[in-house]
Amino acid sequence: MAMMAIGVVESNSIPLGVLAGDSMLKAADVQLCTAQTACAGKYIVMVSGQVAAVKAAVAAGVESAAATLVDSLVIPNVDERVIVAMSGAPGIDDAQAVGVIETFSLASTVSAADTAVKTAEVELIEVRLGRGMGGKSFVVFTGDVSAVEAAVKAAQAEEGSKGLIGSCVVIPSPHRDMIQALL
Repeated sequence: MAMMAIGVVESNSIPLGVLAGDSMLKAADVQLCTAQTACAGKYIVMVSGQVAAVKAAVAAGVESAAATLVDSLVIPNVDERVIVAMSGAPGIDDAQAVGVIETFSLASTVSAADTAVKTAEVELIEVRLGRGMGGKSFVVFTGDVSAVEAAVKAAQAEEGSKGLIGSCVVIPSPHRDMIQALL
């Protein structure tokens, strides 16, 4: 069975972002996960499929986005929890620790989330992709303190972040009201 992958192309031009998405879908047998605007006039396109097809689609999207490309990535064998967390936050009642990673690109947030859940026993709360945040994005996850610390360190060290990770924090024993505010 072929490995499934996710691919992202992020443009700082809405028209060229739409063109990139169209090019991606025409270049290979991939499925559209999302194509949407984000703050600061960005446009993100995310596709899924077999690794080779996703790589071909992302290459076509990068070419179409040209000089407007903000970021792109291909994650082979993406963790399904990343996709779920992009759809909204699950309910949690209590957390030993919370980790928050802020990024300057939507694609690097997806990469940070995937790295975090593959590195340590953490549960994603949310992957927030740049709406209403001036183009920034963030990922929030929970687990025991050492797992959250390991996940944050791994995401910061990930080569795929391309220096686009902003600030990060690990909050041991977060206040219950702050947990609810994150949902």
